Amino acid sequence: MSVRQIILDTETTGIDPEAGHNVIEIGCVEMIRRKLTGNTWHQYIKPDREVEAEAIEVHGITNEFLADKPRFAELAREFLEFVRGAELIIHNAAFDIGFLNTELARNGINERVDEICTVIDTLMLARKKHPGQRNSLDALCRRYGIDNSHRELHGALLDSEILADVYLVLTGGQTSLQLGQGDSEDGEGEEPIRRIDTSALMLPVVRAGTDEIALHEAFLDLLDKKSDGAVWRNLN
Repeated sequence: MSVRQIILDTETTGIDPEAGHNVIEIGCVEMIRRKLTGNTWHQYIKPDREVEAEAIEVHGITNEFLADKPRFAELAREFLEFVRGAELIIHNAAFDIGFLNTELARNGINERVDEICTVIDTLMLARKKHPGQRNSLDALCRRYGIDNSHRELHGALLDSEILADVYLVLTGGQTSLQLGQGDSEDGEGEEPIRRIDTSALMLPVVRAGTDEIALHEAFLDLLDKKSDGAVWRNLN
């Protein structure tokens, strides 16, 4: 059975949940067998305090916009059921998990996100792969050639979609985020591999000339002197 992965991001009123700051946006996109399924969970949340001006400059979410949105307590159970049992993929996971767990505790909910899910921190993965380099989401997009030109401001759902692409490249697998069309857990419904018929192709074969062979042998003689023997001469 394939692991259900949820790429998750949040936006907040400020940077410190212990100082009373709140989560104001949660964005989740689902991925199974390294393909986006099209299943998402996205909510804006009315906070218990005003959004700081510095935070608005980052994500553009204003107090006026949030005035009629539901509070965290109204959405918490729905959110937990969406992510339950999944492998969460988060950039700088300590920040998002810390905020979410603080919100759950603040609203009298005993469950914790990292107790019902496993967590992969792509920032930690990136730091191991690219030590000493910038590893923000924007920096990784530039490094991997991922188009994030539509990202003028931070947004939880948009950042989750971009992070999904970054995660696939970062972990060395598929880089195209095609929605699963007809895919199933056992692989049925996948488009079969199409082989190219090369029988009609007339490919020229260019063989080495006498001078080229002599130069190659001279090079192998040089390798023999500098090593324990040229391995090419042991190949048939």
